[in-house]
Formats: sequence, structure tokens, C-alpha cells
Amino acid sequence: MSRYFIIYKPFGVLSQFSGEGQTLASLFDFPKEVYPVGRLDKDSEGLLLITDDKWLNHHLLNPRFGHQRTYLAQVEGIPTEEAIKTLSNGVKINVDGKDYLTKHAIAKLLPESPELPDRDPPIRYRKNVPDSWIELTLIEGKNRQVRKMTAAVGFPTLRLVRKSMEKINIMDFAVGEVQEMDQDSVYHKLGLTGFKDAAKQKQNRPKRS
Repeated sequence: MSRYFIIYKPFGVLSQFSGEGQTLASLFDFPKEVYPVGRLDKDSEGLLLITDDKWLNHHLLNPRFGHQRTYLAQVEGIPTEEAIKTLSNGVKINVDGKDYLTKHAIAKLLPESPELPDRDPPIRYRKNVPDSWIELTLIEGKNRQVRKMTAAVGFPTLRLVRKSMEKINIMDFAVGEVQEMDQDSVYHKLGLTGFKDAAKQKQNRPKRS
């Protein structure tokens, strides 16, 4: 039986179980078989799914199956309507040395700061430079994509928190908190109920001679 863990990855923690620096192993005594689905950079925070479910890992990481990931980005400056529109419609970023146009996203400027745990260490306060928060929902996950997107429209990211994947979210988690979930709950919140069974039926369907 596969196991599923949802964690609020703190700033400064690597999305792996070994290596130099603080790793996921310092947060919880995870079973040996599990591994992170995707990753968050060391300087990013928030939701990370850890499991030994290979089918789910393939489904969530395969670009063909876009699933929503929502981020909260504290940016330097106050984005214009044009900047928000560009983030939504697609912006050119560099991916593996080549220009890449991001897929359509949902971007909005938040009227006030979201309720999040304090970051340790905190963001450096700059009296003469205002900051603001953007909520950005993507269906893809290129390396450091959100940071590249906000920088491309002129508003560098200061703090980045992954808030949710589909309907799984960590907004009521403490930093470093780990919760185990059952398969039915995970699949339901990810909108995959029945999907795996349908895929199996298709694979097992007799081939025409």
C-alpha cells in the first residue's frame, strides 16, 4: 500500500533526503521507500508531496497531464495591470539556454498580504522599495519558473510559497509540519478519482489482431 505525506517545506531545506545542508530527513522520520514528487528550490517554501506511488509521480510530472499548482509570490514593487496580464497570457523566460513562452496561467495581485507563517530568516526590509504579493496558478513546472516569470515582467520575487496542488493546500500548516494522507483523499483532492482505473482498463484491453 502506497503512502502519502504532505509537508510545508521550510526555507533553506533541500527537497531531498541526503546531501550537504538541511534536508527533508531533518523534518520527519519518513519511510525509506518514499521520495518527493517534483521539488521546491532551497530558497522556496510550501507544499511538497512525498510518496512511493510511482504512477502518481509519473502522472504529476508528465507535462501531458497539466495540473494546477498555486504559488504566493512576494515581489519587489507593485505590479501594473499590464504585468499581471502578461503573466497570465504567457511570458518569455530562459529554459535550458533557450527562449520559452510560458503557458497561460492565472495571475492576480493580492489586495493584502496572505496569512503565512513568518519566514526564518525574514525577508530584508527596504524602506524605500515597496513590495506586494501575487497569486500565480500554473499548469507546468519549469525550473525556477515563477521567479523567472516575475523577473521577466520587472518585479523580482523576494519570497515564494507553493500554496496548493489542485485541492491539496498547506495554508493551515505550520512551517515544517508533516501530515500523512490516505490514497483516496490524495487522489480525490488531485482530481484523479477513477483516472487510474480507466488507464489500467485501457492498458489491459485486448489488442486487435
